[in-house]
Amino acid sequence: MSNTGMQGKEFDFDKFRLRKFVDKIAELGEVEVHEEPVTLTAMSGMIERSPKALLFKQAGPEKVEIIAKAAASRARLTAALDATPETVYEKFLGRLASPKTSVEVPSDEAPVHAIKITGKDVDLTKLPFHPQHEFDGSCYISSGIDYVRDPQTGRSNVGSRRLSLRNRYQTGTNITAPSDLKRIFEGCARRKERLPITFTIGTHPLDFFAATTRQQGDEHHMISTMRGESAPLVKSLTNDILVPADAEIVLEGYLDERGYFEPEGPFGEYMGYYGAIHMDPVFTCTAITMRKDVLHQTLQHGTAFVLDQTDAACMTALRVEATAMRILKTVCREPIAVSSRSLSGGSGTLRISMKQHRHGEARNAMLAIFGAILQIKQIYVFDEDINVHDDRQVEWAIGTRFQADEDIVVVNGMMGMPMDPSLNGRRTGAKAGFDCTRPFGRGSEIVHMRCAAKPSYGPARFQTVEQALEAGPLYYTHLVEAVGSTDGREVAAALDDLRSRGRLGRDKDGRYHLADSKPGLTGIVGELYHDPNHGI
Repeated sequence: MSNTGMQGKEFDFDKFRLRKFVDKIAELGEVEVHEEPVTLTAMSGMIERSPKALLFKQAGPEKVEIIAKAAASRARLTAALDATPETVYEKFLGRLASPKTSVEVPSDEAPVHAIKITGKDVDLTKLPFHPQHEFDGSCYISSGIDYVRDPQTGRSNVGSRRLSLRNRYQTGTNITAPSDLKRIFEGCARRKERLPITFTIGTHPLDFFAATTRQQGDEHHMISTMRGESAPLVKSLTNDILVPADAEIVLEGYLDERGYFEPEGPFGEYMGYYGAIHMDPVFTCTAITMRKDVLHQTLQHGTAFVLDQTDAACMTALRVEATAMRILKTVCREPIAVSSRSLSGGSGTLRISMKQHRHGEARNAMLAIFGAILQIKQIYVFDEDINVHDDRQVEWAIGTRFQADEDIVVVNGMMGMPMDPSLNGRRTGAKAGFDCTRPFGRGSEIVHMRCAAKPSYGPARFQTVEQALEAGPLYYTHLVEAVGSTDGREVAAALDDLRSRGRLGRDKDGRYHLADSKPGLTGIVGELYHDPNHGI
């Protein structure tokens, strides 16, 4: 049950309102505003072509306001958590680690109950369901968050589902993938019972995080946990279900007791492919409530080649990265960074950079992540000098630090994502790790160091090259810096003077030493690297 110790008047019902969040990301330059009228059929193409969130001020014949892709970038999600790029993992994991409880407020104080439509006045065809992918089975609202109570246990469950328009009272929905809602609904269908369900449309991105995170106990409290404070919930008008009182729209109703009896789909799914048509339940709407100045919402969902601009992929990537970093800190001494690759379909690829302190750390990291994060199929591990967010650096490291016969780790019989088309109907599949790190313990050797210009030169520390080398061996540019040269040619001449005096040596990595040598020749300090092609 929710905490009823607070009253609605004690809440700021706009703090986690979608419209206020859109204003926030607009100030960050993340929103593209369309003041002109836009047809519903034109929306998806426009949404797909722009990397920004899109605010349509006059959508469809009803001229409603719709925000698209409010959560479809890391910058927007960072803003949702009131974080910075450096603290976003900490903020996300910190919310999960500090559970909060929700509070029930009266209907007359709930903004989402400002307008109430019930019974025969319900008309879903007036809402902006719109075509989203070329081969979809209908027009859709893709931003639904569903709330139910398990009639057997009384426990609340929260998830996220699409709705496909059928008529003024009914929609299709998708309850085929394994989930608590599927289990609850199938129990009701076996007993020939309707399952009451309520959907919110138009919510803060944190509510979507809550809807896609499993939790023990009543899941409506996860809304509060992700927000970091108690969320105000209001009881639905026509069923006994609590939902956020600060949502934009609520659709109340039930899932049909006949079970899976109507075909639904296809629909463009989160991996960039269509989910096949299949039998599903039908949702019948018994009430619509909304705010007076309602802001509708749509997600970009399942658009191949720009999956990194979809709401689901961006939220999944943040969750995967934060979870992966938490795991790495338990199995590695010095993880540096992680990057979930949204374009790989369902964040199936993860890049890791780390500083290895022991043999085998890279492979331990791979196996720990594979076992803990279901959707990850490929992991690439790099040294600390590689920026895993930079494709140029990553491709260079793969090309120069990876050998297929030594550096691939394949794990068979692993659980995968049910919608992964490459599984071809199987329940388990294979995962591959790519060890793109240098040979352990040899990263400081010159033949394993990346080459680039010296980024900067500091002030002089010595008066002569000989004095600098008396302090220890140095590379040439470090000698240039040590004596404060802005030219470098005089340093080469000074080295030649030492050479002529039989005072110059070099080691296998090319550093200069003060060493006894034959006058006129550079001495060799230690042994040089063996070159198998020398003399060929």
